Amino acid sequence: MKLSERVKPISYLKAHAPEIIRTLKDNPQPVVITLHGEAKAILQDVGQYEETQETLALLKVLALTNRQVEEGKVRPVADAFSRIRKRLADSQS
Repeated sequence: MKLSERVKPISYLKAHAPEIIRTLKDNPQPVVITLHGEAKAILQDVGQYEETQETLALLKVLALTNRQVEEGKVRPVADAFSRIRKRLADSQS
């Protein structure tokens, strides 16, 4: 289904909320809600929302990692694993 077919005015949402919610379960594409012809909100299935949030979190981690690499804040893998092993050993003592 095209995104243009998933754009609904707020009046439609008010009149058909249960139907729209059921549709989200079967079709994970978000629904764009308009007010006075202008997009104002997105309705999205909870599972799809959670997946989107997880993806954003991973992208933030990647961006931070790239920034640290560019700034030279890296160390050899052997050193990193040695530090992790030492922390684990210290925490178990």
